[in-house]
Amino acid sequence: MRRRYDHIDLRVRSLPEARVLYEALLPALGFTRRMEVDGWLQFEADGGAGGSTEFFGVTEARGHIANECRIAFWAETTDEVDRLAHIVVQKGGRQIEGPGYLEGPGYYAVFFEDPSGNRLEICHRVSGAI
Repeated sequence: MRRRYDHIDLRVRSLPEARVLYEALLPALGFTRRMEVDGWLQFEADGGAGGSTEFFGVTEARGHIANECRIAFWAETTDEVDRLAHIVVQKGGRQIEGPGYLEGPGYYAVFFEDPSGNRLEICHRVSGAI
């Protein structure tokens, strides 16, 4: 499958505060290869024999102000949304809505914020859903 994006560089107010959530969530989402990059918490998806694929990096910007943008991660099943939502709750996600059918029939998701207020989502769509 062709790659849809290369990477996400997310800013947070406090890397130590955000680390608890992202160190648990990113590997659970499939970003399983931890990379040591100074000043970053970075995980890559395993690209198999082809090497690395997309990655998700988190770094500190003390003046960071979250906005209304949202990053949505795909889950293969509603059970996977539930499993990942449990990690979010246990590791400090905030303003959690769901998991459940939140955007209409067939769209199962959990919406949440990280400790810096960045908006995230984990979703699963059944065939024909919005």
